[in-house]
Amino acid sequence: MKIIKQAEAARLIQDGWTVCTSGFVGAGHPEALSVAIEERFLREAKPRNLTLLYAAGQGDRDTRGAGHFGHEGLLKRVVGGHWGAAPRLGALAVQNKIEAYNWPQGVIAQLFRAIAGNKPGIVSKIGLHTFIDPRHDGGKLSARTTENLVELITLRGEEYLFYPSMPIHCALIRGTSADARGNISCEEEAFHNDVLAIAQAAHNSGGIVIAQVKNIVEAGTLNPNAVRVPGILVDYVVQPDNPEHHWQTYGEDFNPTYTGARRAVDGEHPITELNARKIIQRRAFFELQKLDNPVGNLGTGIPAGVGEVAREEGHKNFTLTIESGPIGGTPSGNRLSFGASTNPECIVDQASQFDFYDGGGLDISFLGMAEVDVHGNVNVSRFGDRISGVGGFVNISQTAKQVVFMGTFTAGGLGVKTGNGKLEIAHEGRKQKVVPSVEHLSFNGPYSTGQGVKVLYITERAVFELRDGKLTLTEIAPGMDLQHDILAHCAKDIVVADDVKLMDARIFRDEKMTG
Repeated sequence: MKIIKQAEAARLIQDGWTVCTSGFVGAGHPEALSVAIEERFLREAKPRNLTLLYAAGQGDRDTRGAGHFGHEGLLKRVVGGHWGAAPRLGALAVQNKIEAYNWPQGVIAQLFRAIAGNKPGIVSKIGLHTFIDPRHDGGKLSARTTENLVELITLRGEEYLFYPSMPIHCALIRGTSADARGNISCEEEAFHNDVLAIAQAAHNSGGIVIAQVKNIVEAGTLNPNAVRVPGILVDYVVQPDNPEHHWQTYGEDFNPTYTGARRAVDGEHPITELNARKIIQRRAFFELQKLDNPVGNLGTGIPAGVGEVAREEGHKNFTLTIESGPIGGTPSGNRLSFGASTNPECIVDQASQFDFYDGGGLDISFLGMAEVDVHGNVNVSRFGDRISGVGGFVNISQTAKQVVFMGTFTAGGLGVKTGNGKLEIAHEGRKQKVVPSVEHLSFNGPYSTGQGVKVLYITERAVFELRDGKLTLTEIAPGMDLQHDILAHCAKDIVVADDVKLMDARIFRDEKMTG
């Protein structure tokens, strides 16, 4: 192992390499290394034509994280799980300047292990009957993306998708401390992603592993149980030139409650205001409350707040998990810290979390709903010139026993008034989200319900179920007029149930719903 400067690390990257990065949204990405690679490219136009491989989206929805790679010529191809955190990458795909693939986050996390073990790839049902299925788009996002990587295969009479392995020439990972022998620990990281599998994949591909760390310590001083990547896999270690490039998350320098160094106590978090997002979160909370000690998952955006609502209501009869690895505790409500949990009981690697998800371990999941159609299909991945990608959405939505989709009824300027047990629309959104047909097939409603998944769709003014392959209105908010406030702002072919109920009035009052 050799200790080098970040600029020196950037000069190691050669044209045409496949580079893999660790990280999950705003945490765990080796920011200093990505900064150095971008600076070198802008200065020297080197390296060129890289393939970037990553599982979870990494960035701040601006320029940080994987966004540093978002320059024409720097990249030839991207294979990624989520794209929304690094919009520069999506822009290159939309402009047809790179080959772009969107695969399920969990599949890529598990693929690292397959590459490390010299296996041909991953065989999985995850992604069937979505845009990732080669009978649709094959996960391709741009016109110049012509190579068919994902294959439809049949094993013992059942359909699966095959995702191929690829050699990794350089792994860029991050930990907290490195000792003089290159052993990497993650004691101050919010989670440890797949740093071991990524490092093994690069090493066993004949590539190099570069680790960004905050501290360098003497050999033999790290607790072996805290070491996530053994020194035998690490070629180079870098300490950032700028300490801010090793914040725990893009939103927080260091939060000890994410690591178990300190436990948060009840009352530390303020009660959040009642708005459209919280109305949706409160109604979703009732679904959590119905179950006996369920294990659940929260997606990014509006779903991430369900844990906060549960904490406000004093409800503790559940366990929440996040794809990044935390089990238990309360997922962070800070957008730039999403993926971290306050007071986690356990933190596993990302691939192991998806093993649990893919096998049907989740009792319930709360996921975003950017666009839904009359057949219950959902789009979260692409909207015209904006590419978000699916992340872990496909893994979770196809395997959880119950899926609760959450989103506002309209978008673009929606404003509501509430607090007295009723809902009033102050400003209607400009864009309808309940449409005749989704633009991108992220979730296939009829297919998933046919596999036994129970599906619910929650907005601030209405709740829908998927009944007999049709999106069916089952609840309406107090104060809403069916025709004026709902049917006038959605696709005409939705079904209105004969037994439509009023949403619970407690959802629309400022005070706590329980207690």
